[in-house]
Amino acid sequence: MARFTFRLPDIGEGIAEAEIVAWHVKVGDRVEEDQQVADMMTDKATVEMESPVSGIVVELAGEVGDQVAIGAALIVVETDGDAAESPEAAPALEAVEAPPAPPAVEPPVAPVAPPAPPPAPAPEPVTAAPAASHRNILASPAVRQRAKDLGIDLSQVKAAEGDRIRHADLDAFLRYGSAQGYHAPHASRAREDVPVKVIGMRRKIAENMAASKRAIPHFTYVDEIDVTALEEMRADLNANRGARPKLTMLPFVIAAICRTLPDFPMLNARYDDEAGVVTRHGRVHMGMATQTDAGLMVPVIRDAQDLNVWQLAAEITRLAEAARTGKAKVEELSGSTITITSLGPLGGIATTPVINKPEVAIIGPNKIVERPVFVGDDIVRAKLMNLSISCDHRVVDGWDAASYVQALRKLLETPVLLFAD
Repeated sequence: MARFTFRLPDIGEGIAEAEIVAWHVKVGDRVEEDQQVADMMTDKATVEMESPVSGIVVELAGEVGDQVAIGAALIVVETDGDAAESPEAAPALEAVEAPPAPPAVEPPVAPVAPPAPPPAPAPEPVTAAPAASHRNILASPAVRQRAKDLGIDLSQVKAAEGDRIRHADLDAFLRYGSAQGYHAPHASRAREDVPVKVIGMRRKIAENMAASKRAIPHFTYVDEIDVTALEEMRADLNANRGARPKLTMLPFVIAAICRTLPDFPMLNARYDDEAGVVTRHGRVHMGMATQTDAGLMVPVIRDAQDLNVWQLAAEITRLAEAARTGKAKVEELSGSTITITSLGPLGGIATTPVINKPEVAIIGPNKIVERPVFVGDDIVRAKLMNLSISCDHRVVDGWDAASYVQALRKLLETPVLLFAD
């Protein structure tokens, strides 16, 4: 038998290191060739690592949350045959010693027997649950890992929508203390504080948002837009769409953004702080803030200015699904020149979105509400939507932002102009 050291390969241009976000094996486990052993996260995406050999895992390169340099040892496997690296090419991991017990963070273990019943019927604080109950429950790896970190048995958590358990369902379980519903606060139901390590996507989001707020002097402008005519047009187009995708408000807003940006080039730009250079882009690569189980991701609609509303709708659906399922490619998660963020029906009266650095602007359509408005001396029903824009005050002045939103407003309130040459 010999030892094979699997080193972290080059997983992206310019990537120097990657973070361990999940181990799928532990020391002592047997792995087969092409079996997934770890998930590694770069600045752009999560990449699955597969073992190139079969054998027994003898060393791992750290714990979840640790950084591993490209070319550094990730896992050492004791192989069945002699097809391993030579001793000179496969030194043991210096920073990791084979522990006498499993690592502090482990992926769920395959069940060998049904979990034992609870020892007592009395209500208890949330306790660590056997991983066996997790096997047949629909949940993403991020949700499973979070539940494990918090000591939550996923079999006790009810999904609010469908059968798939999401982060919001874990939040509800933690708030209410039971899958059966709300319990009034009581001293006996108090739980201990649970430290949760900030790793993976959540750490990237934290770093990016902190850098954006620290480096960029934000200001936000909000205006109200009457989208009654646009909603009527959208309903008519959907009623006659045939095999084409259903249209939401988002494709129309993106189309309006693309139509108006040529007159406001300072908004479709990226600011290089170190070089002191602002690049005004001729093409619109629209970042689309998308909520996933792992956190906020921003897939990019390339050359959005060349797409009609139907094509935009199809691309929005495709990219959102790719982001939520973890199938988005690295190139689909980078290179945006301006970003749009929308909470859809959850949207409030107004938002103050954080700029996606190094861009200089982000646009946020808010929730559509129906209210009475005056038209001359008459009162009519109208569908109104607030539109927010946050800008980098080093590049964009308040007058520019307000003028741009008025240009957007003209198109959205007279939507036939979106289809005019």
